[in-house]
Amino acid sequence: MKIAILGCGYVGLELGRQLVERGHDAIGVRRSGDGVRRLEDAGLEAVQADVTDGDDLAAVPDVDAIVFAASSGGRGAGAARAVYVEGLRTAIDAFGARDDPPGRLVYTSSTGVHGDHGGDWVDEETPVEPTTEKTAVLAEAERIALEYPPEYAFEGTVARYAGLYGPGRYRLERYLEGPVTEGYLNMVHRDDAAGAVRFLLSADLARGEVVQIVDDEPAQKWAFADWLADQCGLDAPPKRTKADRLAEEDLSEPARRRILTSKRCSNQKLRTLGYEYSYPTFREGYRDAIEAYSS
Repeated sequence: MKIAILGCGYVGLELGRQLVERGHDAIGVRRSGDGVRRLEDAGLEAVQADVTDGDDLAAVPDVDAIVFAASSGGRGAGAARAVYVEGLRTAIDAFGARDDPPGRLVYTSSTGVHGDHGGDWVDEETPVEPTTEKTAVLAEAERIALEYPPEYAFEGTVARYAGLYGPGRYRLERYLEGPVTEGYLNMVHRDDAAGAVRFLLSADLARGEVVQIVDDEPAQKWAFADWLADQCGLDAPPKRTKADRLAEEDLSEPARRRILTSKRCSNQKLRTLGYEYSYPTFREGYRDAIEAYSS
């Protein structure tokens, strides 16, 4: 199978590595020359192209599937719309109109589209209720990924990621130093974020569906921080309640909404489909980071 990974960054690079390791052809697409060189250094076929530019995407060869994994770089709702909505539409049109179009599209989204559920469990059947402009954009992009024009031959899948962590993104100091605000963490290790998409493509599963990609155990932030400190041989970090955090005068409205958003994301569907996690919980996923810190 030949797969083009559009916006081949933190997760995309690992996805490409896993695909190549299993005998597939992976083409990484990055906008910058530096990004392309990183893909080449990792052994991937690389194409320099802006995923929001249909003319640029003409440089990508015909493939069996595309994975839209582009990032807006952590910027606001306007930048998110330009990438996730307009960019996704551009990619669908560019590849769908080809004489030999791909058979599949995977769009990588976020569990942030769920909004607040008071700490209750949410799954793929839970109606999305985004609480910020940016997560509303992500929800719109999910609809585009699943409801594109019927004349296009490929079928879409939404891979809805929980909070990503892994090499370079463990953020140990954030939890070891504190203060840590109460709430839930829904997480997935980078290797499983990539591995789940690789699995869905290789096994030809979840066409026209949403799949949440999150590990087995949503963690209470205070308990997670205490566990992490204990594993690192440190005292538990200071804590603060949501009320304490919300009382801070410099808190932005988006930050306020994030603090008020609480949910636990289920991975039952992905488990039922047969995916086996490399890091089923944070305990396995943070082991390398803890060992590095302790040494």
